[in-house]
Amino acid sequence: MVLETLRRIEEAVKERPQELAKAREKGARVVGWFNYNVPEEIIHALGLTPIRLGTGGDDRLVEIGSRYISTKNCVYARELVGLFAENQDPYIKNSDLVAVDATCLQTYRVAEIIKYFFKVNTLILGVPRNFYLSEGQEYFTKELEFFTQKLEEFAGSKLDTKKLAESIKLYNGIRKATKDLYEYQAVVHPPIKWREVFDVVHAGYYLDREKYLSLLKELLIELKEKHGSPVIGNLNGDARIFISGSIIPPKDTKLINIIEEVGGRIVGDDLWSGINPVLDVNIKEPSIKGIADAYINRVPHAALPYLDLETDKRLANLKKLIKDSQAQGVVFHTLRFCDPFSFKAGETKEVLRKEGVSLLEIHTEYADSDVEAIRTRTEAFVEMVKNKNLLEVEA
Repeated sequence: MVLETLRRIEEAVKERPQELAKAREKGARVVGWFNYNVPEEIIHALGLTPIRLGTGGDDRLVEIGSRYISTKNCVYARELVGLFAENQDPYIKNSDLVAVDATCLQTYRVAEIIKYFFKVNTLILGVPRNFYLSEGQEYFTKELEFFTQKLEEFAGSKLDTKKLAESIKLYNGIRKATKDLYEYQAVVHPPIKWREVFDVVHAGYYLDREKYLSLLKELLIELKEKHGSPVIGNLNGDARIFISGSIIPPKDTKLINIIEEVGGRIVGDDLWSGINPVLDVNIKEPSIKGIADAYINRVPHAALPYLDLETDKRLANLKKLIKDSQAQGVVFHTLRFCDPFSFKAGETKEVLRKEGVSLLEIHTEYADSDVEAIRTRTEAFVEMVKNKNLLEVEA
């Protein structure tokens, strides 16, 4: 049975570009952004409309982007450039300012490219490489202060503490609802699939944030009425697959399609286009420092270097999410030339091996030329996971 709220969310996303264009005609100003550490709370509190930009899976846009940025950059970065070069994406067309944080340096390069070639109004938020040191955290606070000052100039108003507190409360609600939603897709007989949850997360890139939270709450009520509380229960032999690695943005469905087609059931992720942005964002006070501390201490992006595997919060988060979702196999997705995740595939595999979790690395681009090769490897991996789960069920 189709969930009614999912249909309403889908309709709201279809209507959003026209809604956004009309709002701009009445004076609304839109801040499009991409990467990982841009704090939407500040954008929202200033009365601006935040929209997360970026899509994937379109090799045509990758080719267009490659005319402006090196082909040694990952396909996601090249597609981003292609989106700006073509200038047909409704969210890019309706962005008055594009904000980018320097977490992933490849997407930071995108900001340089679009400013130089397409004269896009950009704003950069610096992110320290030594994010775990006090000096790095002080640097990020100073960068966020400058970033906020520039946003204030753009908005024509000062950041108000009361409005910031209201925005923080709103985003805390979105984060909690998203985490609750993920719990429902992981149960043995799920009332909602991971893929549907992933689409709902991506809907949140675009929709008015108050409306989005309202829809999330309605969806959770509908799920509770149909299923009750989300308790996973005993495994039933499904090939429970967890997705990790490089970003899988909206419209990039190649790997997801293959996993499902060969009989795998995705039960979780730790993607920066999935659940990770809503995890461990603990804002202790409605201030720039409070937000800076929360964002720099959240689950770190793989592009930020950290060499101690025993204390790596990224790996600790991955192990926890795998355990919570009772996944038995991890598909570690890496985009070609996405160096941070490609280089960390080996260490991640070794860490998970000690936990008894198998890992399959899939190295890919957006072209369809490797679909059958990926299908063959994924099918064998899914069959192995399925057999393992059946043995555990019988035991």
